Amino acid sequence: MPVDEDGVRKILTKLKAELEAYSEISEEARATVTLDQQSVGRLSRMDALQGQAMAQASERQRRADIQKIAAALSRLEEGEYGFCVECGEEIAEMRLKVDPAAAFCIRCAQ
Repeated sequence: MPVDEDGVRKILTKLKAELEAYSEISEEARATVTLDQQSVGRLSRMDALQGQAMAQASERQRRADIQKIAAALSRLEEGEYGFCVECGEEIAEMRLKVDPAAAFCIRCAQ
């Protein structure tokens, strides 16, 4: 399968930039929760802690996705993009369309 390297690079770079932007936007939600006993009607401390935990979990997933995209960009530069890092077989075109940072063929991913 011939790979449109420029197209793939643009898609991966755009995805990475979007994830980094989301990371910046959610920085406040991941910040340390402080107890404000003066305000009435605000979320309880437990709700705030739960929101913080969810934001931190989302950030961990974003960081993992950014690393996955960086690895795909590296494979692209090395001429190894589109091939499974486990078995070396070609990754299906539809799989790469769904997940352009996919590192494994469907068999090895299972």
